[in-house]
Order: sequence, then structure tokens, then C-alpha cells
Amino acid sequence: MNHDSWDGAVPWPAEFADRYRAAGHWRGETFGGVLRERAAQHPERIALVDPAAGLRWTYRELDLRADAMAAGLRALGVAVGDRVVVQLPNTAAFFEVVFALFRIGALPVFALPAHRDTEISYFCTFTEAVAYVIPGEHEGYDYRALADRVRADAPGLRHVLVADPDPGAHRALADVPVATPASEAAGPGPAPEPEPGDVAFLQLSGGSTGVPKLIPRSHDDYLYSVRGSNEICGVDAESVYLCVLPAAHNFPLSSPGTLGALYAGARVVLCPHPGPDTAFPLIEQEGVTLTGLVPPLALVWTETAAAGTPHDLSSLRVLLVGGAKFAEEAARRVRPALGCTLQQVFGMAEGLVNYTRLEDPEELVVTTQGRPISPDDEILVVDEEDREVAAGETGHLLTRGPYTIRGYWRAPEHNRRAFTPDGFYRTGDLVRLTPTGHLVVEGRAKDQINRGGEKIAAEEVENHLLAHPAVHDANIVAEPDPYLGERTRAYVVLRRGAAPVRAAALRRFVRERGLAAYKVPDRVEFVEELPRTGVGKISKKELRADAAASADPVGAGLRDAAEPPARPTPTTATTATTRSDDAPR
Repeated sequence: MNHDSWDGAVPWPAEFADRYRAAGHWRGETFGGVLRERAAQHPERIALVDPAAGLRWTYRELDLRADAMAAGLRALGVAVGDRVVVQLPNTAAFFEVVFALFRIGALPVFALPAHRDTEISYFCTFTEAVAYVIPGEHEGYDYRALADRVRADAPGLRHVLVADPDPGAHRALADVPVATPASEAAGPGPAPEPEPGDVAFLQLSGGSTGVPKLIPRSHDDYLYSVRGSNEICGVDAESVYLCVLPAAHNFPLSSPGTLGALYAGARVVLCPHPGPDTAFPLIEQEGVTLTGLVPPLALVWTETAAAGTPHDLSSLRVLLVGGAKFAEEAARRVRPALGCTLQQVFGMAEGLVNYTRLEDPEELVVTTQGRPISPDDEILVVDEEDREVAAGETGHLLTRGPYTIRGYWRAPEHNRRAFTPDGFYRTGDLVRLTPTGHLVVEGRAKDQINRGGEKIAAEEVENHLLAHPAVHDANIVAEPDPYLGERTRAYVVLRRGAAPVRAAALRRFVRERGLAAYKVPDRVEFVEELPRTGVGKISKKELRADAAASADPVGAGLRDAAEPPARPTPTTATTATTRSDDAPR
């Protein structure tokens, strides 16, 4: 292990690392090495299909492109251990760049297309990123202008690379690769190969406070989760995986995801838009055998298929649904509508991943969220005092294992809260264990909203609301939603004497501060004061209860208010609300 790669990260204790190697979980592989092997084994097999760009890359092409991009990035000064924020949509360029960084030993920092100024500026400054890779424009948003603003906040950012012929004030990504050995020789010299135990990349946590924490993943640990996922999901060289969700997200990356498909020598088809109108034709054209969706999207697909589609979906054998709990009644619709097997997935970017198995009875598949990948995944279900609860009772989920991190990157104070002294990760989930070892997710203990699979830290949004000159106090909680699972409700106390402000104006204010659209509060409710506990803390419990009691049961009929209502407590309120018409689709 190159210990320099773990600067700011928490490695596995030697006794555990030795155990995982001895068990064959960690096999000494790297992502760059795996791609090289697959390119040698079947060079002409199609690795990536990018329908939007009309590209079909073989394993040999992807391997050569990764080498050329790595040489070009090194010529720009990107070196071992450097951080590079990658914010690309579902395009072949994402994989070209990421595998190039793997080859260098530089660390991709995976950002999502929905992230905006606040998040990207933080990622670039906190990680001391040397480069930022973006599309030119995607779904009507100009990322070049975003990069202009980010650069002003991140003086250490040396390069902005734009996957577009018009890079604006930045450099076109297409101009970076150095394809010939002679050109590479003119660069900084041969690149050292990363070691399997090195940190490979930084992922984003859902986070329950502030901006997302960064998750360091090594080649060894992540490849084990990918390989284990392939075995459980039946992925082999004949599989065709449709990448529907954002490629940088942990679920479509590794469960089993694009990396699982590439590990198996299978084909990855990149879906530029998640809706059935785009995805269903691709399933038919490419013979897609499996894909992964979050519950709201799975509902749309099943409803569309049940209503009748002209496209042949018979190649689709497995639909994985994860990112948020999939309601039982919704789960029961998958097989009749789509004609494929449902696999429920429950996990976290920090590590632990659970799957229902392909051989599980249908009742287990629709009523549980699966069981862990590994026999060395350790699970504890505990009460508030960290005492194990009785079998079948609900408690807090703690876990450690061969692909669950031991600490966030450069976050020692948070790590003391998020991990037990003996290395168990506090997931923040409330679960119960069935007699078969399957987990049933009962809710979240952490102060985090799971909006259709997108995790929202309440504190981050609260801070933006508090920046409004009319806002005295604000608190964000989840309210139940039949489509998204949860959506955000903001309870807002205005300053005394402040001019009335509409809910829509507050939401617009938050959006204009550069926050991702899915984080903008779905509903804003004005109150005279926030309920407090006996020690003076704001009572999230009361707010959640109020939100649950007054939630719209069908997720519709939301309304705005001309001015905030006056009232003493949330439990006797009328609600000022707006529809989240700018949420990601």
C-alpha cells in the first residue's frame, strides 16, 4: 500500500486487511489493470455504447483512449494523488477520463450533473482539486459558466476541461489526449502503476449535516464489492447493462453497475435520459439484460409498460431497484408489468450493500431489502445505547466489513461520531433482521432526507434559508411522499417586522444561491416559533410528526400563500406550500 494515497483517509487496520486478503476478497487488482486485461482478452468486444454521440467503443478502443488521455493529463501536470472533480453526464467521455485518472493514480472526485455552485466550489476547494472536467451544456444548463464562477472561488484549480467542441474560456477535453509514444516520452516520464491498496477515488456521501462528506475507496475494496455484486446479480460477458441513473452515482457505478459490467467483459449502454421514451427503445435495440433504477423511476417504468409499449422488453431479465426503500405494493408491480425479476438493493456509498437474491421467493423479494454481499460483512442492530436488540426488533444499523470504509476523508471530528471505536460504521438506518438474514429498512435515524434516492442534508439547506434577510430561523424535515418516498418541508420563522415573503420567493432565493434543484424545499411552511426540547434544542421529532400528519396523501394539490400565516406551533398550522416544479426529472 502507498500510504501517501491515504493522506487524510483512514485505512483498514492491518489485521483486518490481512484477513480480507487471506479470504480472497482483496485480490490485488486495480481498475486500470482490469481494463487492460479485458482489452487483451477480447479486444473487439463492445465495451461502451453512447447512443447520444453515436459511439460504440470496443475494449481495445477504451483501453487505448484511457492511455492517451492519461498521457495528456500527465503532460498538463496531473500527478499521482492529485484530485480531479469529474462532473460528466452519461457519456463515453466519463469512462475515458475516469480510467485515465485510475492509470495515473490521480483521484476522481465524483460530482453529479445536478450539482451547482455551492457544491462544486466546495468540492474543488476542500479537495484542492487541480482540474475540473465538465460537459459544455447538458439539459439546458451551461457548465462553462459554472466553471467560470467556480474558478474564482478555487484559485488552486489549474485546468477546466470541457467535453464540447466549444470550451468557452477553458480547454477542450478532446485536445488533451497524447496518443503517440513519442509525445508521451516528451512528457514527465513513465507513470508509476497504482497499488491495489491505494485510494482509487473519492465519492460523495449523502451526508446528514452540511455539505457531503468524501468517501475514500480503494481499488481492492471497491473491486471486491463489484465482483461480489456480479456473482449475486448473474452478470457475465454476455450481459448488457443499461446505465440510466447518473454514471457517477454509487448505485449505477457498482451495484453491479457499469464497473461490474466492464469487469465481466460485458457491454455498457449509456442512457442519456431516464424516461421510458428513451430507455425502452435502447432496451430493444441493444438487448439490455439488466439495469438499475430508483423507486420513483421504477414506478414510471412499470406504469408505462403496464399501459402498453410498442417496444420489445423481453431481453430485460433483472431490474435492480435501490437508492431508497421500494414500497411493497410498488415492488409487486414489476414482474407483471416488465416481465423481469426484481432485485432489491439496499446499501450506501460508504460500503455495505445488500441484495435480494435471484433465487429468493417472490415474497422475500417484495418485502425485504436483501442481505449482505459478503460473509465477512458484520451487521449489528442496536438500540440508542449501542446494545443489540432482540431478533426481529427494529434498531440502528451498524456495519463493518471488507468494503465498508473506516473513516471519511479529512473529517476526524465527524469520524468520531460516525464510527464506533472498534470500526463499525453508524449507517443512520433503522432496520430489522428477518430469520433468513434479510434486512427490512424501517426508516432513517439521521437527519437526512432521501428524496427519490437523492440524499439531502437538512443543515445545508437550512443554512441557505437563513441567509435570506427576512428569515430568523429555519428547519428542514422530511415529509412522506407517495412518489418520491420523502420530500422536503421547510419550517420558517420570519424576523420580527420583516416584510411578508412568499414561499415561492424563498425557494427562488435558495435556488439562485447555486444549490442543486433537488435540494430546494418542496414545501415552505411559516410558523411563529419552532418547537423545542427540554434542553432548548429544536424538536425535529415534533416537526416530523407535524409534517407526516399534514402531508398530502397523493402528493398533489400543493399551494402557495400570499403571506406567511401566524400561528404558535406547527401542530395547529395551515400550510404555505409550492410544487417542486424545478426538481430533476
